[in-house]
Amino acid sequence: MKLNIFQKFPGNVFAEFIILGCLILPFHLIAQTPGMTKSGAILLPNGWKLSPAGETRILGDLPLNIAVSHSEKLLAVTNNGESDQYVQLFDLKTKILLDSVQMGKSWLGLAFSDNDNFLFVSGGNDNWIVKFAISTGRLIPADTFRLGKPWPERISVAGIAIDDQNQVLYAVTRENNSLYTVDLKSKRISQKLPLGAEGYTCILSPNRKMLYISCWGCEKIKVYDTFRKQMTDSFQVGSHPNDLCLTKNGRYLFVANANDNSVSVIDLQMHKVIEVLNTALYPDAPSGSTTNSVALSKDEHTLYIANADNNCLAVFDISIPGSSKSKGFIPTGWYPTCVRVAKNKILVANGKGNTSLANPFGPDPTRKGDDVVYQKAGKKISQKEQYIGSLFKGTLSIIQPATEKEMAAWSARVYSNTPYSKKKETESEGEGNNPIPAKVGDASPIKYVFYIIKENRSYDQVLGDIPEGNGDTSLVLFGEKITPNQHALAKECASG
Repeated sequence: MKLNIFQKFPGNVFAEFIILGCLILPFHLIAQTPGMTKSGAILLPNGWKLSPAGETRILGDLPLNIAVSHSEKLLAVTNNGESDQYVQLFDLKTKILLDSVQMGKSWLGLAFSDNDNFLFVSGGNDNWIVKFAISTGRLIPADTFRLGKPWPERISVAGIAIDDQNQVLYAVTRENNSLYTVDLKSKRISQKLPLGAEGYTCILSPNRKMLYISCWGCEKIKVYDTFRKQMTDSFQVGSHPNDLCLTKNGRYLFVANANDNSVSVIDLQMHKVIEVLNTALYPDAPSGSTTNSVALSKDEHTLYIANADNNCLAVFDISIPGSSKSKGFIPTGWYPTCVRVAKNKILVANGKGNTSLANPFGPDPTRKGDDVVYQKAGKKISQKEQYIGSLFKGTLSIIQPATEKEMAAWSARVYSNTPYSKKKETESEGEGNNPIPAKVGDASPIKYVFYIIKENRSYDQVLGDIPEGNGDTSLVLFGEKITPNQHALAKECASG
């Protein structure tokens, strides 16, 4: 049997290979060369496409959270990726970036004071919360609230909530799995309570009598009585509960469950989960939508839900509690991490932005230091190392709520952007005489499969110098001289 594998699987795919007899194939069989499609959508290397709705603003590395000021004049974003971490401040009316301040460490937690004069930001593994004063559109460091010494002391501040009336700061942690209460005046820790597993975030009830905590690692919402200063209740929800939102009257709590493609709706008056919303693209789709954020419309009739791994928002009519109905989907950028609503606009933080990128100046174990000396066309170029985990810049999508007709068009766009369908679970696309069965249960000449997992390298970085392949030689880092065995195997199989 002779197969030209290089025609089938072009350049930018991860260097994980399956050896089938003498056949070597990239593991991500749906991978394609990224770029712009005929429809104007952006094609990602994993086969998904992006065609985000609304306007776009550039953010930093992995934006995780958006906070809207109480006046709805300001918007803050915390960027929590592998490279430089920033907190950014935007003017919501003009959509202009007012200020950007670098932080040593940060993670998720973000909250305005009641009067919008201050912004509190989680310091992540630095184990503190930083307080910024807001003056003429600038973020000015004003104070810090320390929960312990910086890493390696295992605390790691995640979500936070501010009670200005009672001068209390609440913080949940994901390393020592605790709830901290801090006195804003004395800066002293007044209480520390165990959560039982990793904490994600917390939200105060409108009357500030209850604090609701998403316990990421224990599939529960914990309830803390702020007057009795003790845990008083809990609700069983889905796997990996994360973001939370409350109705204005404090009766209904919505919980995003990242591992379940779902949102739990809790009636706090009836003291029970009254329904679970399926946010996936198909009713019985396997886990993988990564439902990670929730926000209510101004009239509280619509719930917007971020599906990170589907690159979309799921939209539900929740006007009748317990009888919610799906309204469709809204296309977003790559990996939406947060959704909020302000001034009748839907605001979405997209963790990976709107496109994939190559990293020709990426990590090279044969080189020392951060500077990359890259030779091209007889010239030496020196620049900072491009680590793929910090290369993508997030984006902010600003979207007008849709009419019924627009929602139908947006939903169709979301489905056209995904390579997944229920049919493909049991029947895949492919050419005839392929030794890999197209349907589940079909016969195959393959008897054994050896799965070789290499370091997270792209096809081009390893095999981009093979003429038969659709590779980019300018991206080669570990060519034939460094990986002779892989090259020999690939050529042997390509020749039959």
